[in-house]
Amino acid sequence: MRPFRTAVAAPPVRAGLAACAVFALLCACEPQAGGAQGRQPPPISISIGPTGTPDGKGGAAKGSGGGRETAGAPAKGSGGGASRSAPPAASTPAAAPAAVLWSSGDTGPRVRELQARLRQVAWLHDGPTGTYDDLTAQAVEGFQRKRGLPRTGETDTVTWQRLRGMTREPGYWELYAMGGQPAAPPDPRCLSGRVLCISKTSRTLRWMIDGRTVSTMAVRFGTEHTPTREGVFKVYFKSRHHVSTLYDSPMPYAMFFSGGQAVHFSQDFAARGYSGGSHGCVNVRDEKAVAALFAQVRNGDKVVVHW
Repeated sequence: MRPFRTAVAAPPVRAGLAACAVFALLCACEPQAGGAQGRQPPPISISIGPTGTPDGKGGAAKGSGGGRETAGAPAKGSGGGASRSAPPAASTPAAAPAAVLWSSGDTGPRVRELQARLRQVAWLHDGPTGTYDDLTAQAVEGFQRKRGLPRTGETDTVTWQRLRGMTREPGYWELYAMGGQPAAPPDPRCLSGRVLCISKTSRTLRWMIDGRTVSTMAVRFGTEHTPTREGVFKVYFKSRHHVSTLYDSPMPYAMFFSGGQAVHFSQDFAARGYSGGSHGCVNVRDEKAVAALFAQVRNGDKVVVHW
């Protein structure tokens, strides 16, 4: 009896190669081996759609493996394609405070101009004095409050420009409405002896001894209807608590030099400045200064009233 032979099938690999050989012969093409010496397959071309993703679908490229981000595609784990937030805009720096021009304690002609302009808009009733005092600070603060400006009582550039826009350039006698103006040069007739040298031009009185000025003070004269006489005179009578018999008005520290005209202190001049006038006398508004003058002047001293 012959031994029974079992048919053994061809290994699967050999069957596959055989099938490929047959397919190649039928298609008349030669298979190319891959590798360094063989031709590489052409690169895959991926078109980028308007959304910055393959085919414009906004998703990851097919077959990308999920590890590489495609332009415009959301990063892995980004939460479903939410767009990146724009960086915060830079904050605008706060405006610097306006520069302060003048404040309490300052002095000079610009402070005098400030006070004159505050008088024009009725925020200041005294002065100008040329000194930034408490009354000036209060007037500035009131002006600032009315215009909605920071209430500092200091005159800064914004406050000054606002005030200038509401007022006009002050005249000379507005700047010196309450005195304080510089004295004019003395008349040649005042350069010898003891002289009350009174200038109508500068509205000042110089008390001079042998050409030297001892003191200076602002004065006021008579109106056009009762003018103060001009010329050279002498003090002939002094009265500390004098009262005018003609006008029934006080004339303290009176030093008479021509009829009923005298140099004396005037409360009206002290209160109203150059907005008023006398009945011909030479008014002094500084009571302390005229009191010191009264104590020094003697009967017989010369008085020169000039332009």
